Amino acid sequence: MEFLREVHHPGLGIPDLKTALTIGDLPRLCASISTATAHTENDGALYCLWGAFNVRRDEIRNGVRYALLDCPHALAWTVTLDEARGHVIIHCTIDKTHPDPEFAESIHTFVADWADGMREGFAALTRSAEPASP
Repeated sequence: MEFLREVHHPGLGIPDLKTALTIGDLPRLCASISTATAHTENDGALYCLWGAFNVRRDEIRNGVRYALLDCPHALAWTVTLDEARGHVIIHCTIDKTHPDPEFAESIHTFVADWADGMREGFAALTRSAEPASP
């Protein structure tokens, strides 16, 4: 099953997106993730609304893909940028076509939390990059 959200953010570049999407920054970017510890740049552990998991981070063409390696539902998500439209796209998948309704709702919450984090986090990044007013 797939879950998707888009956040309009014109002016964001793919390198900036990738740089911001570290394992250590996951709790800042998504309220559904309580803690995250990077073991290497692309491997770590996190605690989220479903419990504790090992996480893998992979840079892909237009962003980053994450996978919860020991998740029984093979949950993975990407955060990518459609530069032409100026949209950050959060796309989450699991290996079930008809998950339990409560689990599906929790994934909707997870993706919504990512959208909120992208909206707020990159708005703050843009504000901090703007020159100070005289």
